[in-house]
Amino acid sequence: MTNNGFGGGRYGCPVEEGDLLLEPYAAELKQRREAAGMTQVELGRAICKSPSLIAHWESGRRKPSLEDARLLDQVLNTGGTFERFLERNPYAGHFDRAAEAERSAIGVQEYSPAYVPGLLQTEAYARAVFLGRAPLQEEEKLETDVLNRLSSASILTTRQAEGWFVISEAVLRLSVGGPQVMAEQLDHISAMTRQRMALVQVVPFAHGAEGLLGGLVTVMRFADAPDVAYAEGVSTGNYMDDPTLVRHVQDAYDLARAAALTPAASMELIRTIAEEHRGHYARTHRPEQRALAQVQLQRGE
Repeated sequence: MTNNGFGGGRYGCPVEEGDLLLEPYAAELKQRREAAGMTQVELGRAICKSPSLIAHWESGRRKPSLEDARLLDQVLNTGGTFERFLERNPYAGHFDRAAEAERSAIGVQEYSPAYVPGLLQTEAYARAVFLGRAPLQEEEKLETDVLNRLSSASILTTRQAEGWFVISEAVLRLSVGGPQVMAEQLDHISAMTRQRMALVQVVPFAHGAEGLLGGLVTVMRFADAPDVAYAEGVSTGNYMDDPTLVRHVQDAYDLARAAALTPAASMELIRTIAEEHRGHYARTHRPEQRALAQVQLQRGE
């Protein structure tokens, strides 16, 4: 999926780790199921999951939860094989599963209280987010994280998925990377909406606590699988495919969207704040300001 900046996961963990794990997991599951003489329907019935979800696991499109892995081990009598597969990757239960799900989604609904949603981030903004989270990280890892972040946006740019994002006004005003980076980031959001690649609504400060959620929440829709949800905090994530929990997350998102400005009014606010960032950059980077800074530097002030 694409962390806005709270921690690791779809915003902080390289997706490749999950890819290396998922392919052998899928092949092993299919082999063990067939060795047990069970169809996907029979295995699904034994662990109370749909046959289509079993098919997603075996094709590598989705990954079981740790609880599901334990059920697979029990039903297929595999002695903890599938549980150990997941334990090799500490993020498999949360961040990595969300990233995998996002890649096959046909719809993404996301609320973000502090950072621009990952699917809408520019390179400079993403770099600033990662550096803010881990300022001493190696350049190679930083480049990998930024590349993964940018590549995730392909589900919108190729129109594979519809994206509907609700953000707090704080997202627009928090100067991540400085005023020039913010102006360019907000211009990018405006361009994405003009090209109908995403729909963005803003919950303004004036609305007070209405629609205010404590952290990032995402609901993803698929062509041939049930919806899933994801909620993220500081270095934690909760991936949910239980229908009741997904419905609760959907309700929270809908409440935030109901408190937001209309898409047109939101775009006007985004353009206005982009100009404010641009004006601030121009004022602080005038020739006389640069000359004064140079003099102060020479004087050791």
